[in-house]
Amino acid sequence: MNNTVLSKKKLIRVTTIPLSLKTLLKGQLSFMNSFYHVIGISSGGRELDEVKLYEKIEVLPVEMTRKISPVNDLVSLYRLYKVFKREDPYIVHSHTPKAGIVAMLAAKLAKVPHRLHTVAGLPLMEASGNKRKLLNLVEKITYNCATNVYPNSEGLYDFIVENKFADKTKLKVLANGSSNGINTNYFDSNLISLEQKALLAQHLNISPTDFVFIFVGRLVADKGINELIKSFNAISENYNNVKLILVGSFEEELDPLNSDTLQIINENSNILLVGFQQDVRAYFAISDCLVFPSYREGFPNVVMQAGAMGLSSIVSDINGCNEIIEDGINGIIVPVKNTEKLYDSMQRIINDSELNNILRKKSREMIVSRYDQKVIWNAILEEYKKLENLCIK
Repeated sequence: MNNTVLSKKKLIRVTTIPLSLKTLLKGQLSFMNSFYHVIGISSGGRELDEVKLYEKIEVLPVEMTRKISPVNDLVSLYRLYKVFKREDPYIVHSHTPKAGIVAMLAAKLAKVPHRLHTVAGLPLMEASGNKRKLLNLVEKITYNCATNVYPNSEGLYDFIVENKFADKTKLKVLANGSSNGINTNYFDSNLISLEQKALLAQHLNISPTDFVFIFVGRLVADKGINELIKSFNAISENYNNVKLILVGSFEEELDPLNSDTLQIINENSNILLVGFQQDVRAYFAISDCLVFPSYREGFPNVVMQAGAMGLSSIVSDINGCNEIIEDGINGIIVPVKNTEKLYDSMQRIINDSELNNILRKKSREMIVSRYDQKVIWNAILEEYKKLENLCIK
């Protein structure tokens, strides 16, 4: 290890699974490594090794589970505590719910001076009964152990305040929201050639006259997939030139879809299931409109990506989505869990090509001006720098 690295303060970024480090914070870790000695921590695996190579940072595996598992969580807590005592970081910054509770508690026990947690979506919003009470308690403990809490949307900020999870003095939304912004130089439809688009469309049996909807994300109930499939199935019965591309993977154990939904996906030939894709740009490039009827989000990258690629979007009226999308300007906002309104909006977009063109023309411009990645990164860096002027807590 050279003297330059030794002279930098240590910044540890923690997520539950390596995919979050790899995708949700892509590029940011490398950027921060110019100013701090960055260490990435998550559960181990090939993707954590890929983070090390791509971001050119040090990584450490600490196994964590996304499920509620007291024994495993205590083991993770102890292992993180040992890492923090050994590495003596100046800042520990966590993302995702499980990493948040475990890392913030371990960092407080290890007396890390600056303990930061970014809130990007809350599973408890869809929970009820004893599970909701437990998840409420987890959030309160996480925020209590943190010295600073960063909701990545105004909607999440309001939700945290309304539920009294944390004092306002700890809370701050950085820049215009988002945890990582969007690389608008990468998500640009001009980078996808006509040949690429033609080959992919041919592979998926999409004709030039088809109207193509796309969904990108986990294929789970919380993302509104049950409502989306029901709406699209009705649409495809009335229109013979519509397609729906589903980009993502199922999570049958954590959040399974209805059996009726799965049956429609398997039987409707206009629903194109392509699985998880490392690079989604070509799929956006052959599509006409993103449909993203999620129940809860922090600040959805997918909606920013689609906008940067020049797509209109139909999104649910939840925090994050209703901050990126302005109804009638760059997309359409529909009530959450409302299949009828979702169907009406999809039908409207198909029938009104002039409206869709207007929405698409504004989409990229609005993303570039508000959510370009460097804007978000510099806002986070500025926040880190401010900590250096504060007394150690």
